[in-house]
Amino acid sequence: MQVNKVSKKLLSAGVLVYIFLYLPIFLLIAYSFNDSRIGITWVGFTMKWYKILFADTQLIDAARNSVIIALIASTVSVILGTFAGVALHKYKVPYLSTLVMIPVAAPELLVGVSLLLFFLLINFTLGMVSIILAHTAFCLSFVTIAVKTRMHGMDDSLMDAARDLGASPSRAFISVLIPTILPGVIAGWLMAFTLSLDDFVITFFTAGVGSSTLPLAIYSMIKMGVTPEVNAASTIIIVFTLVLTSVATKLSPQLFK
Repeated sequence: MQVNKVSKKLLSAGVLVYIFLYLPIFLLIAYSFNDSRIGITWVGFTMKWYKILFADTQLIDAARNSVIIALIASTVSVILGTFAGVALHKYKVPYLSTLVMIPVAAPELLVGVSLLLFFLLINFTLGMVSIILAHTAFCLSFVTIAVKTRMHGMDDSLMDAARDLGASPSRAFISVLIPTILPGVIAGWLMAFTLSLDDFVITFFTAGVGSSTLPLAIYSMIKMGVTPEVNAASTIIIVFTLVLTSVATKLSPQLFK
């Protein structure tokens, strides 16, 4: 009886936490369709803020920059992260897995400041390239963990069997290993793409003149107040992120347990 009471209290607390987390998001999405520029009073349903948003050339340019950066950073990080994940699973070097986890556990503020300091020390010009390099470095650990997690469910004897049948190491890697871990690789790419597309903190520190991204553009818009256009832009990012995360979860459910 006492256990049931505790369980009900924990369930109630959990529900309250989720309401606290998701209610503001639902309100933001709802007010992106509100036919009123100021105030929180619901006037009526409209799509005009989205039309205004897609007519804003500066915002479209920022969104294009975000997509280009995310595509390049996620692709490079998934190539490097796949090799790193396979190597970590195979060789099991002490403490190396812990080092891989540091960028994941470290605050983004710390990562952004350290990358900015590094670029300044080597006299590297801040711009699109610096953002891509920073996002690649940040996303690499996430992809490595995704691939390494997928490797845990693989039968290592498959590679040995392929080698016994005469396959070269590269042939066994391409024909046996890659198809087996492909869901984890795709999930890692989707996660890296989402992280890069949504990132604000690291981009804020490593961006240069003329290299604005969508999160930076939204931040600039918020300085003038939370307008319906900001709500609409944020809603698009939320929906896009939700779709990519759902696909990644389906492909590699072990990663999100």
